[in-house]
Formats: sequence, structure tokens, C-alpha cells
Amino acid sequence: MKPTTHPLKRHAQSLGVQDHSRDSVGMTYVYPVISRRAGGVSVGINLNPNNACNWQCMYCQVPNLVRGGPPPIALDQLERELNTFLNDVVHGDFMTQRVDADVRRLVDVAFSGNGEPTSAMEFPAAVEIALAALDRFNLRGKVLLRLITNGSLLDRPRVQSGITKIGSAPGEVWFKIDAASDKEIAAINGTRTSAERVARRLQRCIAIAPTWVQTCVFLRDGVFAAGEGWDAYLLMLANAGGDLRGVHLYSLARTPMQNESSRLAQLDIVQMEMLATQIRQLGLTVVVSP
Repeated sequence: MKPTTHPLKRHAQSLGVQDHSRDSVGMTYVYPVISRRAGGVSVGINLNPNNACNWQCMYCQVPNLVRGGPPPIALDQLERELNTFLNDVVHGDFMTQRVDADVRRLVDVAFSGNGEPTSAMEFPAAVEIALAALDRFNLRGKVLLRLITNGSLLDRPRVQSGITKIGSAPGEVWFKIDAASDKEIAAINGTRTSAERVARRLQRCIAIAPTWVQTCVFLRDGVFAAGEGWDAYLLMLANAGGDLRGVHLYSLARTPMQNESSRLAQLDIVQMEMLATQIRQLGLTVVVSP
């Protein structure tokens, strides 16, 4: 298959877990990263190229983050970019030129990027484009379709529609929960949503697609950031039910770009494993990524 848009921007430097630049191949919506949690090359779809999000997590690595939603998505451009990039991955030399041998595998196409992906009105149509691209390159069932979301818009039918399509791809959702008390949610995620709403939306997500919880754990002013709310977090996981696939527990691998970045620090692996043990005691699988 011939590329259907401009050639990829070339760099001599290999991709790495420390650099999740959205401009590494010179495209607007599509970007590759090495995902330490997914374990290989992740093809990101960024539906928030204006760096706007409805949350403002204190550890966010997006520079110049602003409150708001995305601009209209040029779906035809998204389709061209995704087909062009996957063509270079599957039939070209992208992997040999840009990816170290030990992570030279395509693991997913992921809706992530510089804001909340489901805030785009075009989200369900973008899911259809991603599914068609996986079929075009014979990747359906070999490469997962993922959504990385804060779950804040899961009450909306169009969002549920897109997630249902992801679930049947086959694919999965990584649902952000960093805290489970109203106070800590406001402090860490910069949102006024309630723990009750988070729990309800998580239950809805689990019902329509395979779902993992993803949780960022870190130090704030030398103290575990989720501290007082950790027991509430464990209770929320326990109440989620046996259909929750597990928890991705991770810390700060890249420098936060928000105002409070100087107050934050990475949690070490010993501390993370102690937290993971508490989650495993609930009968859940935990994947730890320092």
C-alpha cells in the first residue's frame, strides 16, 4: 500500500520512554511512543492537538496545558496520517530506524494525547477510522485498540458508543483513578468531580469494555500524594467487581510540566510494591511501572 499523505519526518534518534513528543513524525494527530506500560511501540492518536483538557492533573507532562476541549477534528487528515504511519511500520523501515531491538514490536493503537480524547465530538468516528486501519493492515486481533481516559464523560451516549466499539475491536480502556476522596481528586486531578461519580463511571466502563484502572502514585512535598484517600481508593477498587481487569500502577517517568512540578517526586519501586501488594490482596492483577 502506498502512503497517502506527506512522508514521515525523520530523526536519527531512537524513541525512548523519556520522550513522548507528539511531533516525532511531523503529524498532527498521530505519534509513536515507546510505552513502558504497554511494553513496546504505541501508536498514539491525539484528539487534543490544542493542549486542552477538562482536567488539570498536577503531574501532567503536557506543556502549556489549558482548560477546555479540542478543536474540530479533520477526520480525513486523521485517516491519512494513520494509514501512512502504519504503512511505514508494517511495510517500511520505521521500526529498524527509530526503535531499539528490545522493544521493536507494535503493541497498540491508543487514543491518548494532550487532553481527554472522549471530549472530541468526533471520538466515535475516530474509533471507526482506527478500526478500519487495523483491518487494512491485518492488525485486528494482533494489536490492541486502547483508550486512555479520565472517564469524566462516560455518562454521554456518544462516548459510550465509541468505547463499546473499542471493547469489541478487541480492545480495552485504561481508566484514570489517582484518588478516591473528593478532596484528593480536586488536589491531584484539578477537577470538582466526586468520588461517587468516578465509581459510577468506572462501573459503566467495565460493563461495556475490558477495563483497567491506571493510577499515578508519587510524592508531593515529600509525602505520598494520595495519602489520606488511599483507603477510599482501595475500597473503590474492591467495589468495582470481579470484571475489572486489573490496575496499572505507575510513577513519574517524565518531568511534569505544570506549576507544581517542583513539589513532585517519583515514588521508588519499594514503596510502589508495598501499594501493589495491598491492591493484590483484593484479588486484582497489578502491573507496576516505576
